[in-house]
Order: sequence, then structure tokens, then C-alpha cells
Amino acid sequence: EDTVDFYNPKVIQATMGSFTRVNIVYTDLVEYLSKTENVNIGTDMDGENIYTFEKPEKINLILGNEGNGMRPETEKLLQKCISIPRFGKSQSTESLNVSMAAGIILGQLFSK
Repeated sequence: EDTVDFYNPKVIQATMGSFTRVNIVYTDLVEYLSKTENVNIGTDMDGENIYTFEKPEKINLILGNEGNGMRPETEKLLQKCISIPRFGKSQSTESLNVSMAAGIILGQLFSK
């Protein structure tokens, strides 16, 4: 409920026309996640590897804010955490921006 308005010009521009194909619902996230029958899955650097993760049939995928992560009240409602593993020798990547992480995770979860 306390997020940017869907019709904000920057939101419309960022969607590149996809806003016409997506259902938007404004609701209290904590209330929704506490009542849902889906499995609440969040992203975390120490979560289970996305490439070996067994996806439940119905999920809510929760991605945190790039600067602050998830709100503590949202994080408490997670039943599982997943992560994108680091590759390469240096292992120095700290995090990805949320849109990049979402693309990788959704591609992996729904390509099976």
C-alpha cells in the first residue's frame, strides 16, 4: 500500500508497455503473506541455491529493496530462502540489482 503509484510516469516508462498485461493489486503485504496458502519464498545471500531448489507448486516470490533488503515484518513470514550462487574464482559479487535477480530467478523457476 505504501509503494509508488502504478501510473507514475517513471513506472509506466520502465514497464515498456507491459503495464497493460499485468494485474496490479494494492494490499497490505504482511496481511496477504500471513494468510496465503502459497509458500512464501524470499531472496537471501545465504539461501538455497536456485539451480538445485525444488520449487513448490504455488509460491509467492518476495524480493527485497536493493538498498535495504526486505522489511523485518515481511522477512518473518518467509518459509524458504533462495539465492543465486556466485560463479568464477573471485566470488566477489556482493549482490545484483533487483530486476536482474528477478529475471534470473523467474527464468530458472519457470523453465522447468
